[in-house]
Amino acid sequence: MLVEYQTQKLQLVSKIESINLIEKLVDEIRDEYHIAEDSYGNMLVAITEAVTNAIYHGNKANPELKVNISYELRNNKVAFVISDEGIGFDYYNLPDPTAPENLERPCGRGIYLMRHLSDQLIFADNGRTVELYFQVN
Repeated sequence: MLVEYQTQKLQLVSKIESINLIEKLVDEIRDEYHIAEDSYGNMLVAITEAVTNAIYHGNKANPELKVNISYELRNNKVAFVISDEGIGFDYYNLPDPTAPENLERPCGRGIYLMRHLSDQLIFADNGRTVELYFQVN
């Protein structure tokens, strides 16, 4: 079954309170598109991690900087694009969070989780934009 919808957009202020809006958004997407619980859980964690990274690492929690989110359902996949206004980062040279020397670090697992919970993860614009894809049916 081929299903296509218009792209939906959301802009967030770079504050911790914005994470609550992401949880609500993913809940609404789950309900609207009848997404299975396992796909929903993966989507919720990965998108929350992506937005958290955009707020804290990309925009340095500066409330004057925005995080832009767009999503659409196409061909039974939900595609999310999350962009921040930061300087970007080198996504090819990240420390391995599963290496023994990194296991005790309080951060550094977000991209690892995003990569393993989504069906596809793409970085663009020098790391300022991340695309996540989830198969839903």
